[in-house]
Amino acid sequence: MSVTIEKPEKPDQPAAAPETARSARSLVDAVFRAREISIAGALVLLVLFTWIAEPRFLNDQGIKDLLLNAAILVLLAVGQSVVVITRNIDLSVGSVVGLSAFACGKFVSGTDHGVLTVLALGILVGAACGIVSGALVSFGRVPALVVTLGMLYIIQGVDYWWAQGEQINAADVPQPVLDLGSGSVLGIPYLPLIAFAALAGTAYVLRTYRAGRELHAIGSSPEAARLAGVPIRRRVLAAYLFSGAVSGFAGALWLARFGTVVADNAHGWELTVVSAVVVGGVAIVGGTGTVWGAALGALLLTTIGSALAVLKVDSFWQDAIAGALLLAAISVDRIVRVRMTRALRKRSAR
Repeated sequence: MSVTIEKPEKPDQPAAAPETARSARSLVDAVFRAREISIAGALVLLVLFTWIAEPRFLNDQGIKDLLLNAAILVLLAVGQSVVVITRNIDLSVGSVVGLSAFACGKFVSGTDHGVLTVLALGILVGAACGIVSGALVSFGRVPALVVTLGMLYIIQGVDYWWAQGEQINAADVPQPVLDLGSGSVLGIPYLPLIAFAALAGTAYVLRTYRAGRELHAIGSSPEAARLAGVPIRRRVLAAYLFSGAVSGFAGALWLARFGTVVADNAHGWELTVVSAVVVGGVAIVGGTGTVWGAALGALLLTTIGSALAVLKVDSFWQDAIAGALLLAAISVDRIVRVRMTRALRKRSAR
């Protein structure tokens, strides 16, 4: 005679895990939605204050100038945010823009090459730079700060050596390329429309596709992402490839926008791009933030520059304000992260 002894069932504790995860995710989303709303509010107040002080700030030409000035920076912020989300950084974006702009200008100077050819060349130049940085960071495991800072100086050196003081003039650039930078549809310039399309497409991919969500997972916890089977090296390489391609694309648009290019175009934009991303709510330690917030940060910084020019304030203050906003954003991120960690621990304890 056999006796079967049934073990008492254990409480179904894991069932609470998904609920805790959903609660944590909703808390994080709420915090960063509030961050983006506050940036949008600050932007509106800045525009209103400047408009009251100088009504011409919001005339037709003033609005177009605001959109055109922000377009290229928004593109660079989109590419940078994808890298920062993975807990890395790309300090070479400004030099890539300069190299791409000069390469495209050199290629089309005195020719009749079309717009698509110029844009494709810019993307290829930027993608090549991005692959080098991404390979060294992801497969070589060299710190991103060291790699991209080194790439910044290498690309600048190559650009100066190639240019030899030469300047590409607008008179040598095909008219269709220049029309891309100065043309508009329904009164809206082409460049802001292009930047918005790139922004919306990137945001959709990051939120909808698995590969996009895995970038956030890598930034949140690389070890947990590795244990979950995320191909970390390939994803980081793809992030740098994307950032480089976007920077090269922005360089081609720089040529279309200004017509005249030299070797040091976009020199020193690294701080501005990183500031736009961090001010926009993308945590410098990775894992959180959206490209929409990064775009708002870029728009805020360019609007500050335009407002200072209209109000006849020394341009030095633009860099000072950008630096102050960067420090403030990092401090706020740290405070928010600590408080969220405490709140989540309390919820888990319940």
